[in-house]
Amino acid sequence: MPDGQSPPPLTDAFGRTVSYLRLSVTDRCDLRCTYCMAEHMTFLPKKDLLSLEELETVAAAFIRRGVRKIRITGGEPLVRKDIGDLFDRLGRYMGEGLDELTLTTNATLLAQHAERLYAAGVRRVNVSLDTLDPVMFKTITRLGDLQKSLDGIEAARQAGLKVKINTVALKHQNAAEIPAMVEWAHAQGFDMTLIEVMPLGLTGEDRVDQYVPLFEIRDQLADRWNLTDEEGRDAQAGPSRYVRIAETGGRLGFITPLTNNFCAGCNRVRVTCTGRIYMCLGQDDHVDLRAALRDAEHPALALDEALDTALMRKPEKHEFAIRERGEAPALPRHMSMTGG
Repeated sequence: MPDGQSPPPLTDAFGRTVSYLRLSVTDRCDLRCTYCMAEHMTFLPKKDLLSLEELETVAAAFIRRGVRKIRITGGEPLVRKDIGDLFDRLGRYMGEGLDELTLTTNATLLAQHAERLYAAGVRRVNVSLDTLDPVMFKTITRLGDLQKSLDGIEAARQAGLKVKINTVALKHQNAAEIPAMVEWAHAQGFDMTLIEVMPLGLTGEDRVDQYVPLFEIRDQLADRWNLTDEEGRDAQAGPSRYVRIAETGGRLGFITPLTNNFCAGCNRVRVTCTGRIYMCLGQDDHVDLRAALRDAEHPALALDEALDTALMRKPEKHEFAIRERGEAPALPRHMSMTGG
């Protein structure tokens, strides 16, 4: 392109503009949640991961092409060595093209990082929390200590970070507890989002036994409370559809990849910790950005070309499905490989 001319926004073949990047920094996690990972995982060699400098370069390329929001993901992003340095680096783009820098975390290490995250420009975090029962927490996470996550959430609050709770609905484990979790979250001033289990990777559990459609949960909540669908721009924040609950005064979102396709307004892509860009969580097509970073004579130009290629291959919609008992999941890669 001519010197001084800004590159065009990232727009796919269906006219959707990508303004949101979910950037994974590691496939590792200190938990082994039964819907996400196998109990005994084989993680990527550290040499295969993008360096912090490369992660910043990728983020800067997206910001240059119009991405306004970056969410750092994993695995558990806070297990990555020197992760605070990356937040410091990315925080310098706030107000310089970037409107929001945030992360999704299980909160087990959040107490150690909350103040630095706020100083870097992070203002809100999503916390994955599927139960408030310590025994069930250990069952679902296989390794977890509920109190560490609760301490992390409190540290985030004290640091000034806004917290949103993400809960995967699991038929035989936490479905009955969801009303109590909603009451707790809203009493703390936290928004909450419920998520249908996603059929990604072998975990040692059968998704048929875990899956509960969220319309069933919503119907049960509507028998208990007055739910009002929110309207306007914030009512459909990405894949989540929000309601306001009169009795609790809080917001509750529903992410329904299996029962209600939400792809028409998709504005996001995911980049893995190895530099693969996945244009859709529910598809396996990807483009290698690491080659552009490491092998190209002009990395910035090669990155732009790779992003253009990727956007033209972004599919119209995902194809999630819970298969029959005993069948392989819809996609072989784990959620932690793509970035949760």
